[in-house]
Amino acid sequence: MLTRWKLTAAADNFPIALDETNDRLFVGCRRPARLLVLNSASGEVVANVRACGDTDDLFYDYANGEIYLSGGAGCISVFKRTNSDSYKRFCTITTPAGSRTSLFVPTDRTPYVAVPHRGPQQAEILTFKTMPKPSQHHS
Repeated sequence: MLTRWKLTAAADNFPIALDETNDRLFVGCRRPARLLVLNSASGEVVANVRACGDTDDLFYDYANGEIYLSGGAGCISVFKRTNSDSYKRFCTITTPAGSRTSLFVPTDRTPYVAVPHRGPQQAEILTFKTMPKPSQHHS
């Protein structure tokens, strides 16, 4: 069955990612620059967090529960789930303006960002290492 969910909290939605385990759909919006988190069963918006502008790509890292949103405004917004329906922007990584196309490779937990050639800015690929998931030790 096809269902439509109208987004009223933001417009110009572009990338999406899915957390199947927690029934959450992540939606990157450009106007205003937001990360919307929807209940993937009902379509209800459970979180609405400020994000990097001109969003282009969005990835969910299952290993540590982080969400990466790259935007042409010159940054990557990194979000973390703080409880079942609360997400916060954990950090912002600065990138050259226009660097919005990205890829996340879960096997080595590496985000890659394409930097376009613009004026004196040379084209390049940036790589970032994510923090390893904290190990859990039981005494």
